[in-house]
Amino acid sequence: MSLPVNTLPAPLHPDTAGALARLAEGLDGSALLWASGYLAGMAHSLARTGAAPAAIAPVPTAAAQPATIVYGSQTGNARRAAEVLHAALQADGLPVRLLRADAFPTRELANEKLLFLVISTQGEGEPPDDSLGFVEFLQGRRAPKLPQLKFSVLGLGDSSYPDFCGIARKLDARLVELGASRAHALGQADLDIDTAAQPWREAALAQARVLLKPAAAIHLASVTPLRPHAAPQWSQEQPFTATVLTNQRLTGREYKSIGFRQYGSIGKDVRHIELSLEGSGLSYEPGDALGIHHRNPAGLVADVLEATGLDGDAVVTHGDDTLSLFEWLSSRRELTRLSRPFLAALAQRAQATDLEALLAPGNAALAALLADHQLIDVLRRWPAAWDADALLTALRPQARRLYSIASSRKRVGEEAHLTLDVLRYQAHGFEHGGAASGFLAALEEDAQLPVYIEPNERFRVPADASRDLIMIGPGTGVAPFRGFVQERAETGASGRNWLFFGARHFNTDFHYQTEWQDALRKGELTRLDLAFSRDQAEKTYVQQRLRERGRELFDWLQGGAHLYVCGAIGMGRDVHAALLEIGAAHADGDADAAAEYLSRLQREGRYARDVY
Repeated sequence: MSLPVNTLPAPLHPDTAGALARLAEGLDGSALLWASGYLAGMAHSLARTGAAPAAIAPVPTAAAQPATIVYGSQTGNARRAAEVLHAALQADGLPVRLLRADAFPTRELANEKLLFLVISTQGEGEPPDDSLGFVEFLQGRRAPKLPQLKFSVLGLGDSSYPDFCGIARKLDARLVELGASRAHALGQADLDIDTAAQPWREAALAQARVLLKPAAAIHLASVTPLRPHAAPQWSQEQPFTATVLTNQRLTGREYKSIGFRQYGSIGKDVRHIELSLEGSGLSYEPGDALGIHHRNPAGLVADVLEATGLDGDAVVTHGDDTLSLFEWLSSRRELTRLSRPFLAALAQRAQATDLEALLAPGNAALAALLADHQLIDVLRRWPAAWDADALLTALRPQARRLYSIASSRKRVGEEAHLTLDVLRYQAHGFEHGGAASGFLAALEEDAQLPVYIEPNERFRVPADASRDLIMIGPGTGVAPFRGFVQERAETGASGRNWLFFGARHFNTDFHYQTEWQDALRKGELTRLDLAFSRDQAEKTYVQQRLRERGRELFDWLQGGAHLYVCGAIGMGRDVHAALLEIGAAHADGDADAAAEYLSRLQREGRYARDVY
């Protein structure tokens, strides 16, 4: 292999970097792992004693084949879970490597001895985008027989979807079908990830201790990578408190609002929010997301207390924390998204045989319930006697929300901009709202908001600034592309930028209209194709514009363009179907060739999706 010098850490002198690259050339994977441990041991000695370490004599030992952890992650949760397992194995001195699914060399699967697979499920049982090639390989004819492999799968999902952890269950069964044996049972984690992930991780570590030989000479995990001390490491668990600079409504004034008691007014309400990250040290790239810690609406909390007959002022100790029940429900529990475990607890308490029937395996009516009901709806529909501790146990911990960042730091400095649609609708005779979007919409200037950065490494502008970009982002899916165009303009990228945007109405929904027009005038945006579905008798969507521009779009892709899609899962599915049609139309009508073409673009990182 050849290691390019410019990928090496900055502290190395160019001559030293070149020497190290030449030394690494030709080494296989095992030799590189050994060498990394050798150098890590020297670094650890230096960090511990403060003196230059003496030469460490290599100990000739037959190193155990490392375990492999492969993760597939859409929003970062599976990646974090895999990283925790990786750190635990390293801390035990066990040889292990960690790979994103699209970086795993599938040809090596036949030689793996111990595999841990951590993968999330998207939408209706679909794999995350970074795992499409891996899943396709594993489920296809080219997958090898694996009698030598021991494995375990951890699935991450959301039990408000019918096919909970569907892709994890399929891959677990497929590995057994290929002859592999389970090191321990499949783990299935809901939004409260650690409830299932922690016991799965403990079992994985116990199995690894039995199956792997500890590294004989150097323990890689004894070395903690040094981090800059100047900036704290803000995270989901320790968010930074950002300040609201601007909270501006993007949708036009033509929408008529209908007043209602709990959430404000119903009507299309898309917001542009600017947050100050000054002093945080936080860094992001266009395509990354901002995670937020929100509070549930006070009116919704009051409704839940009324439906359960509980006192919000009651002080409740649950686990290690003591709070009022009102505060538990405001900041610690999920009050909009339903889950199977909660429905099961409700069915038992309400003695609701009809709800129990909905929860039976294979009952398709459950999907309609999960799509149509919030927590408050089922509490009203199936009244039951609750005590505070039982309610808190049945409810899931509050899930953090992620929003695509709509800016480039190169243009806005220490700020992050968001574009969000405030969810408001009527159902079952009551008004409903989105907990997080409603919380954000109500923030005034100078309000404080806990935030963290969620990297999205697969959804980034290409390093090669000469590459063309095709961006498909209807509605608030346009958010990351605002950051893309800003980034490309600020860095002087020579590649062309083509944006497809769609919404309902030109007059009220054309988000960032003046910015796009200005970008076209300056040459920062090369092309802009629009689809406003309700401005004419026949509805028109972005996928229709794609088909109309199919020849040119295909030519751009053939010329090396990168293709990005951002928005709702259903839109992503429709756009993918349109791309398949376009590929087939320009590949002699061969649908299989078109599907393989798109799969290849995904594997190469030239077709990326951020769908939700």
